[in-house]
Amino acid sequence: MAQDNCCCGSTNLILACSGASNVGQITNEVAKKLDIDKQGRFFCLAGVGGHISGMVASVDGSDKVLVIDGCPVACAKQTMDEAGLNDYEYVVVTDLGIEKNHDFELDSADVDNALEACRRKLDRVKA
Repeated sequence: MAQDNCCCGSTNLILACSGASNVGQITNEVAKKLDIDKQGRFFCLAGVGGHISGMVASVDGSDKVLVIDGCPVACAKQTMDEAGLNDYEYVVVTDLGIEKNHDFELDSADVDNALEACRRKLDRVKA
């Protein structure tokens, strides 16, 4: 049975595509690092896509939201938009000059590049 718990009240929520490519996995690594560094809470995009009401409410009630997509296919953005959530900052990893491929040995410089871009967005979110 699906849990319908709301986690409202988090200051920053981070949702990552976590897709099956290097850039998708970079989004996952960045979201984890931001969470570990207490810059936001890595949140479940699948729960939003599944329209789990408590999860959608958590995102909607959050002060700050950052959505990270790996590529222009924009799975995370489309998931958010389909759930009626459109008040968020947005980063696309390939827009940072990182080429998409299926190599899961991530380049630490690429992860750092994406991490810094996301930190800049979090500094601007709903300021």
